[in-house]
Amino acid sequence: MHELAIAHSLLEAVRAQAGRRPGSRIVKVGVKVGELAGVDPEALSFSFEALVQESELAPLTLDIERCPRRQRCPHCQSVFVVEGYDLACPGCGVRETQCIGGDELDLAYLEVEES
Repeated sequence: MHELAIAHSLLEAVRAQAGRRPGSRIVKVGVKVGELAGVDPEALSFSFEALVQESELAPLTLDIERCPRRQRCPHCQSVFVVEGYDLACPGCGVRETQCIGGDELDLAYLEVEES
């Protein structure tokens, strides 16, 4: 379960940022997870909660934004969200489209309370 390793890396990033902000407390961390990233959001959430529960960061929470697969048509430049497995452009019907999103795994933001 690599989600546990990802959750651990997120907490290390939070600790590093907390060290740069003495006197403040990080209360929420937001991540973007693309459907092609190979990460199970529920497993990531469970792993994160398990690691935070017994740490100095409790009650830190995790907000996961799920990102759909997006394609761009090289013919008409249309950008669209893939439904099912149909990669054809809904605008012009071209089948050879380019993946431009959905593989994200990004630390998006930290919510900080200043003292």
